[in-house]
Amino acid sequence: MHIGNKKQLNAAEIAGLWTSYVNDSMAVCTLKYFLNNVEDREVKPIVKYALNLSEEHVKKITEHFQEEKLPIPQGFTENDVNPNAPKLYTDNFYLFYLRNMGRLGVNAYSLALGLANRSDIRDYFSGCLGSSVKLLNKVTNLQQEKGIFVSAPYVEVPKQVGFVEKEDFMDNIVGKKRPLLTIEAAHLYANTLTNIVGRGLLTGFGQVTNAKEIKTFMFRGVDIASKHIKIFTTLLADENIPEPSTSDSFVTDGTEAPFSDKLMMYHVDSLNAAGIGNYTAGMIASLRKDLHVNYGRLVAEVGQYVEDGTKIMIQHGWMEQPPQVINHKNLSHV
Repeated sequence: MHIGNKKQLNAAEIAGLWTSYVNDSMAVCTLKYFLNNVEDREVKPIVKYALNLSEEHVKKITEHFQEEKLPIPQGFTENDVNPNAPKLYTDNFYLFYLRNMGRLGVNAYSLALGLANRSDIRDYFSGCLGSSVKLLNKVTNLQQEKGIFVSAPYVEVPKQVGFVEKEDFMDNIVGKKRPLLTIEAAHLYANTLTNIVGRGLLTGFGQVTNAKEIKTFMFRGVDIASKHIKIFTTLLADENIPEPSTSDSFVTDGTEAPFSDKLMMYHVDSLNAAGIGNYTAGMIASLRKDLHVNYGRLVAEVGQYVEDGTKIMIQHGWMEQPPQVINHKNLSHV
């Protein structure tokens, strides 16, 4: 089907644009609050840059949906944020949060670009991908200048090419294990750091919400993140590999909520969904079976947490339904 001179959006394009709209509308609310509270003159321009990106994305997707005569998602609005609420997070947290935002953007837009058909949609996602890379580099450069960048571990590796000679290269679950591969160590590092940032975010959310159910949910997430950090850092420590850590607690003593409970719940669910993807990638990249076992049970735990969060959102009428394929049988009156 064609609309004017353009082909109809395919399922992947609709899904990518819809998800991007909701996530960017959430980011607009979040970053407006950050921008209103940031104190560091070097951090502020990066927060502003990220906010401008999200605002531009919302505008562009709105135009695409209007052109296609598709309903524009409700997403999140000014009703979901109080930009004048007291500061809840430190400026250093903003940088760690934005770096994670850049990494997630690179992953999401790469997938959306690979599934897009129309040239205008490919151009859009290509631009988003480039902007995410630019944001990631801006944050990384500033963190390095400030001495707060948390690098992947530096390790010594063999100086010659080798080949695997024994099948127990993969099979050791108990007893003596072979040393970690660099790719395995890299995923353990990355998943530790994302949990550290996520724990900070959830601590703030749990601190400011007035709803007991949501407060309990948030601090349950804090406990899960802490447990996962311990598992990952223990695996690194067993190899005498330095664990990632930050010197910043990330959260202030603020108690006034800058965001609606709806936004905070969606924020947590979406980040946890991305976390499951990170764990799955770590599992695929790892050849040691003890790592597979760990990732498998952690994915199950986070999956249950996401499901419980989704149930809370549905119960409160906060779960906006993504575009759904029409079941033509249900339209029949026979």
